[in-house]
Amino acid sequence: MAAIATGDISRTDEYPVKICFVSLPGIGGVTMALRAAGLQPGAAPGQAQRLRLHVAGKRRAAEGIAAFDLVAEDGGELPAFIAGSHIDVYLAGGLTRQYSLRNNPAERHRYCIGVLREVAGRGGSAHMHDHLKVGDTIETSLPRNAFALEENAPFSLLLAGGIGITPILSMAHRLSALGRDFAFHYSARSAERMAFRNEMEASAFADKVHFHLDDGPAGQKLSLANLLAHRPVGAQLYACGPGGFLDAVIGSAKVLWPSEAVHREYFANATPTTGDRPFRVTLAGDGRSFDIAPGRSIVEVLGENGIEIQVSCEQGICGTCVTRVISGVPDHRDLVLTDRQRAAGDRMTPCCSRALTDELVLEL
Repeated sequence: MAAIATGDISRTDEYPVKICFVSLPGIGGVTMALRAAGLQPGAAPGQAQRLRLHVAGKRRAAEGIAAFDLVAEDGGELPAFIAGSHIDVYLAGGLTRQYSLRNNPAERHRYCIGVLREVAGRGGSAHMHDHLKVGDTIETSLPRNAFALEENAPFSLLLAGGIGITPILSMAHRLSALGRDFAFHYSARSAERMAFRNEMEASAFADKVHFHLDDGPAGQKLSLANLLAHRPVGAQLYACGPGGFLDAVIGSAKVLWPSEAVHREYFANATPTTGDRPFRVTLAGDGRSFDIAPGRSIVEVLGENGIEIQVSCEQGICGTCVTRVISGVPDHRDLVLTDRQRAAGDRMTPCCSRALTDELVLEL
């Protein structure tokens, strides 16, 4: 689904921006910055918040990856974004896709995204690659952030796999501008599939970047076990990439890195959907209740009854729909809430999560 990436849910005090759905130190400052920029933390991406952007640049960034530069139609400044943010891109046919902003958050004249053509995807990336061209106009959401950067950390470890480079690259720009200490490791299957390498090698933080190729010599391959075996005091870890890459990072970090110091952003949710059980959702606002049958989502059922919950990714990775739980136990099936947030049980993603109890009372 993090340019304010997403999430932020004023419904959750931990997500200042859509996307900033996590309770992180310093997040309040982000919220203030967003409000100062005229953005409303926590607001879901509705029609009124759409931007019409001009495609000012399109180029091949690597095998299967296209880079786009988007600017305002009038050439003016765009709404500010923070490192880790993303935008929703609204495509023909009702398709909506989330793409992380990869450029320096200090830039106000453009949003830069990278799009991997997903062979087994649902058509959004193929449309971007095959049909979107320089000179076209597209609609996007405001930047939102569900993958916020703790800018005051004494040390940050940035890990990117494949197209996961996009939000991580923006974080590197920001940390470099702040003069913070960090290390940046980027892994790709091969040199041909490694995007934006020239940009990183020419950057002010080139000396902090380490490149790893799966098909390269053994000595340069990424060793998560070695890399994560030591955690500098106060260090924060950020990872973005394919599901297998993130699972490996999280698994390797479990011993020495507390969960609140490990931040990750998934592209897709492959959580098994088997084992659905029926339950009831009650709205705290007016007391109405609705039965949620196996195979149906809370968002679907409530939508059929005229109760709209703003959604974006609809797979529990962007955090747009995060809703407060008044009572009942959620069956979390998202990839955006932290372990601590899940354990608290006071919020959930109704686009994909369900219930472990017969009833959930939601703050709706």
